[in-house]
Amino acid sequence: MPTSQQWLEVRAHLLERRHELAVEAAGEYPDVPKVAGTPLLTAPHWMPAAPVPLADLTLSLSQSSAFGDFGSDLLPDGFASYSDAMAALAAPSVFENRETYRLLDFTLPRLTFGLGSYFDGIDVGEACAHEYAARSLGVTGELPLRSSIGDPCDPARRPVNVAISTLTIRHDSASGDATFYLHWRDPKRVGHAGGMYQVLPVGVFQSAGDDDFSLWHSMIREFAEELLGVPEIHGVDYASWPFAQRLSEAARVSYLGMGVDPLTFATDMLTVAVIEAARFDALFGDLVSHNDEGRVLEGLPFTAANVERFVHHEPTQAAGAALLSLAWQHGETLLTSGTDWAGAPRPSSRGRAAST
Repeated sequence: MPTSQQWLEVRAHLLERRHELAVEAAGEYPDVPKVAGTPLLTAPHWMPAAPVPLADLTLSLSQSSAFGDFGSDLLPDGFASYSDAMAALAAPSVFENRETYRLLDFTLPRLTFGLGSYFDGIDVGEACAHEYAARSLGVTGELPLRSSIGDPCDPARRPVNVAISTLTIRHDSASGDATFYLHWRDPKRVGHAGGMYQVLPVGVFQSAGDDDFSLWHSMIREFAEELLGVPEIHGVDYASWPFAQRLSEAARVSYLGMGVDPLTFATDMLTVAVIEAARFDALFGDLVSHNDEGRVLEGLPFTAANVERFVHHEPTQAAGAALLSLAWQHGETLLTSGTDWAGAPRPSSRGRAAST
């Protein structure tokens, strides 16, 4: 059992080499499919052949089953879980154990969720990442916690919190130009994927009120918080919120797939929101340069060179790299103007039965 100082040394190694370790960790799963030539792990039934309108996905809420103890011998004495150790020894500025919707089953187009908590993912995924970093340092030669999980794409093997990762594209249909936006996640501010680039907005699927069992509602909040710097939103009436109405009218939202980070087991739903340039500028003219989780990069041209750069040559989170690669593959479909479906469902006053 390590001392607190020894635990912190491994944690520092994890933070410093997170991207490199994630790429290496993909090699632990030679038989698990990878998304679009990236390290992101996936299951074949999660990946559609073509973009799926977000509105075509349906959700149900079911009873969650309990999991056993995921404690680790790599925790310092006195700590029962990885989140306990992080809170006491290395807490980022954003570190709160909020209730989440936990994935139980997913067969397109239906997702079944139960209730979980944010620290469920920390106690399993971040602990497995720490274990992997410890082996990289030679502190241990085995990966017992990781081995006990087995298939990381099986939600029956571990608690699975789902982050909705959205590639936001500003599209000028007159010129054909498209611009995308990335986020550099500050390791001092976030508990997961610090020091890496990621698409934005991204947020764990969780409730912020009685009308929030909805993927789109969760995405709306993240757009406001991450792109405009709005304080964390709770208990909003989406039907009467002007920003929600305008964004729903403007955004064409597609589901491209889902995958699991090979290092941390973070599970991301991969979505793209395409917004016509004039509407984007009206919504996000006050786009922030920084938010509570890091730095927002200025818009980048959606070109082969920039996609190649952030998929293969920058420390981009596996989910972000996979999403960029998939979006480029499906670019013609995603950017076609005059699409005859509305990808973003309109906000409504419906309760927990809301589907997307």
